[in-house]
Amino acid sequence: MSLHLQNEAEALGQSLPPLLAEAEMLAATVMLGEHGRRRAGAGDEFWQYRPAHQGDPARAIDWRRSGRSDGHFIREREWQAAQSVTLWVDPAKSMSFTGGKDRAPKGERARLLALALAVLLLRGGERVGLAGLAQPRAGRSQVVRLAARLAGDEGDDAGDYGAPQTEGMVSHGRAVFISDFLGPLDAVEAALTRAADRGVRGVLLQVLDPAEEEFPFDGRVVFESMTGALRHETQQAGELRSRYLARLAERRDRLTGLARAVGWQFSTHHTGGPAQSALLWLYRALEGGR
Repeated sequence: MSLHLQNEAEALGQSLPPLLAEAEMLAATVMLGEHGRRRAGAGDEFWQYRPAHQGDPARAIDWRRSGRSDGHFIREREWQAAQSVTLWVDPAKSMSFTGGKDRAPKGERARLLALALAVLLLRGGERVGLAGLAQPRAGRSQVVRLAARLAGDEGDDAGDYGAPQTEGMVSHGRAVFISDFLGPLDAVEAALTRAADRGVRGVLLQVLDPAEEEFPFDGRVVFESMTGALRHETQQAGELRSRYLARLAERRDRLTGLARAVGWQFSTHHTGGPAQSALLWLYRALEGGR
């Protein structure tokens, strides 16, 4: 690690919230074998050229290819693409919901799972990034970068529901989308289509609060979205339960179908359950998507 990079990482580390420490503790509870392909071989064959991004080392630039254009290009090899994982964690306001004071908000659990997964993958030699926020890189310093990005990924201008981002995904790499997926599913379908067109395989993890799964409401209830843009008042909430649960099951079936159509996997995690089980599922699902 260069002195500049080390100083940058240490400076970031001093200002980080407990997210990184919690993620590393969570990762440590999941006992895994060797991960990542460290051997040279057929996987080291040339795969494609891609535009150079900020942070790419100068030695990675193919100057001959770059000399034929106005930009700089990286000569990307197959094993690098296969070991690149791009994470997207929904920053929308709906993810700040929690149905109980003893439970973390959905967004907090989603960020914890994403960072703990990144810790495991980076330890195994993978390159991990955040869609639209951080290019996939390897190494310990990347964990610090990702933690800083995730800790600050709660914009005040966020809407009620998020749309998965595919910016920065490496062709023929892998990806993880973590969200409650309660917004329009057309955006999810479009993102999966874009990913599939680039040969990206991955997983969808739906994070819900138990209250959203069980609908424990009765009598007069005012339902309001986290931004206040959507509001519905009812005098007999209990009568909505069966219709709500049917709609939720339909949504889950559609998400499963969308994922299956492009070779991805889908699962649901509840914030009332242990984070370890969701982390282990994410890891194993990514392994199956190789």
